[in-house]
Amino acid sequence: MSDLLTSDAELQELRTRLQAGSWRHVVILTGAGISVASGLPTYRGPGGLWTRPGMEEVPNAAMFAREPSRLWSLFSPLRGHARAANPNAAHLALAAWEARRPEGQSFTLLTQNVDGLHLRAGSRDVVELHGSLLRTRCGSPDCTLSAFEDLSEHAQAPACGRCGQPLRPDITLFDEPLPVDAEWAAKKALRECDLFLAIGTSGTVAPAANFVRGARYAGAWTLLVNLTPMQPRHPDFDVEILGRAEHLLSVLLGE
Repeated sequence: MSDLLTSDAELQELRTRLQAGSWRHVVILTGAGISVASGLPTYRGPGGLWTRPGMEEVPNAAMFAREPSRLWSLFSPLRGHARAANPNAAHLALAAWEARRPEGQSFTLLTQNVDGLHLRAGSRDVVELHGSLLRTRCGSPDCTLSAFEDLSEHAQAPACGRCGQPLRPDITLFDEPLPVDAEWAAKKALRECDLFLAIGTSGTVAPAANFVRGARYAGAWTLLVNLTPMQPRHPDFDVEILGRAEHLLSVLLGE
């Protein structure tokens, strides 16, 4: 059972331990909650995207195969929001912490987010588990077209210039596996980590929901920063810290 930390004294003690610099392999996992302060909604929390009216059918591979333009009608506005958003204090604190890491320490930031804000904040070792809304790729698995940066908000599914099949946002849809390279990088980082910090994630979406278990198996100290407590509490988190990510990370990781 995790310890629930909320007091200033507890946060300062935790800050001291995090800043000790004795960690060899740091792994961060971020979810939609870290981007709320940038004006982007969560997915499953109050007012989340997948809880809104009209979202009885979540966007999955079957929707794209059946109605590719409908998929674009859902994600084009989100692309516009992501393009207009700016990294907040939580993104910046993680990027600065990575930049200050001591020689010999590995640092891997796994994100479930598709908004690109970690990269824009300056984080370098980022694994985008679910891809990026700011890229487009061909929907045909046989096409050789590489994913490319695309900020356009398409009203209809554009056709691939190479094979003629519909293009799609370069994101992982429901019922689709993670990209092979992203999954490999995540598993490699978790096998070696001794500090695992999850931020702004519900902890319910597989396979990322199982990452903390892998970290604990590797012997890591595991922490969760979230606005609301997990129900039920997750037995593989040693510490659960409640509050807004942009405030807590500035306190815990700031110089």
